[in-house]
Amino acid sequence: MQLKTLLGAISVREIVGPVDRSVESIAYDSRRVQRNGLFVALHGEKSDGHDFIGQAIEKGATVIVAERSENPVAAGRATCVAVENTRNAMADLSARFYNFPARKLKLAGVTGTNGKTTTTFLIKHICEKAGVRCGLLGTVRYEIGERILPAARTTPESLDLQDLLSQIANAGCRAAAMEVSSHALAQERTRGLEWDTAVFTNLTQDHLDYHGTMENYFEAKAKLFAHLPHQQKKKKPVAIINIDDRYGQKLIERIDSKVAIVTFGMRLHADFRASNCRMEFGGTSYQLDARGRSYLVRVPLIGRFNVANSLAAIATANALGVRLREAVLSLAKSPQVPGRLEIVPAKRQFQVFVDYAHTPDALLNALKTLRGLEPRRLIVVFGCGGNRDREKRPLMGQVADQNADYAIITSDNPRKEDPDRIIAEIERGFRGNHFEKITDRARAISRAVELAQARDIVLIAGKGHENYQEFADHTAPFEDIQVARRAIESHPVEFK
Repeated sequence: MQLKTLLGAISVREIVGPVDRSVESIAYDSRRVQRNGLFVALHGEKSDGHDFIGQAIEKGATVIVAERSENPVAAGRATCVAVENTRNAMADLSARFYNFPARKLKLAGVTGTNGKTTTTFLIKHICEKAGVRCGLLGTVRYEIGERILPAARTTPESLDLQDLLSQIANAGCRAAAMEVSSHALAQERTRGLEWDTAVFTNLTQDHLDYHGTMENYFEAKAKLFAHLPHQQKKKKPVAIINIDDRYGQKLIERIDSKVAIVTFGMRLHADFRASNCRMEFGGTSYQLDARGRSYLVRVPLIGRFNVANSLAAIATANALGVRLREAVLSLAKSPQVPGRLEIVPAKRQFQVFVDYAHTPDALLNALKTLRGLEPRRLIVVFGCGGNRDREKRPLMGQVADQNADYAIITSDNPRKEDPDRIIAEIERGFRGNHFEKITDRARAISRAVELAQARDIVLIAGKGHENYQEFADHTAPFEDIQVARRAIESHPVEFK
């Protein structure tokens, strides 16, 4: 693509050098620059892209987009384009470079603290059962047609996101469901995307290490909905909001009157309302009242929070054009979502579940759900991640103290923190003594399984689908469900 064409997508402060150049690729990592490439210098958390302009030019960059007007390293070697904000510029350049792929798709964005992954999996499932091929971008993985890629992050950088959406469109998909993180919204990674639906699941304490306050966290999430009335006129976006959540109610008051709002929840006035919920090991059923009719919904997922997730998915798919009855029927054969109250196969008289719950609210929901299955005892294994929100650690301890019969506090992803110090901060939330501390996560999981007896339930919380564990100086392979399977295999078979 010609540089002149690309520059039409951004606001430029100054250009030094020729603009009659062909741009064959865009990169924000100097190591990934290619011949005749454009390099965007971003301010990162750990490094500044402006310090790597020289390396980018050596790798073949002929255009540099930066926030500094003067680039002595690039002078005479590349065209220098100065902008106010390189993150915004990269998002706009990427959308133009990949020919605005979001406009070719029915695009559903899901934001909130909990439930994003399950909701996007269910949206994809409903759409595909209705004959609408749907891509998926989120925490667990990226799905592009028949290809499945590991997810580097919940919501990729704007450049990678536009590339992935382009691949999804080129793979014959007509829709895409994606998780939208608060970090991505704060960093303008989704800038310029055109949404058909924007979903708000809930807001509970998380990521305060980044946002500072709950108000800032909420404002980041609200950005997704503030953009909706300013989209191109071809799309008529729908905001789909959890009316049971107090932040959802607050969000409704702020959404522009030009944007259609659909609510879901268990409140009487919800547009998509669930009632008469029944839960058992095989799944959950409930009555759905929507669009003037009632339906019996069956979904092979357990928990009231999965009722909310399925409501959000049904409402979203319906807004994307799937008939309501078709959406409801398809949910009966929904897939297991990796690491979301995922049951570990065990021919034993106890049950073991793995869940991604890593916030106080998510842990509480998981424990309450499993308590509803009426176990003899409920045992939980959990920890907290290092270099993340420290305020939630004693809160997690308090939740376990009040809602589990026995807890084993262990390591999660300690990163650059001392895992024993993290455990000590979690311990402050306990008032009783029905817990123990085992730093090694594999030993903690084995201990929980060893303690399990007939009719007990073990919950292994915090890492869910993750297949690694992050330490200060290395990342090690680690998967809760595999460790649990091995522990179960070594557990003696009970005799009735």
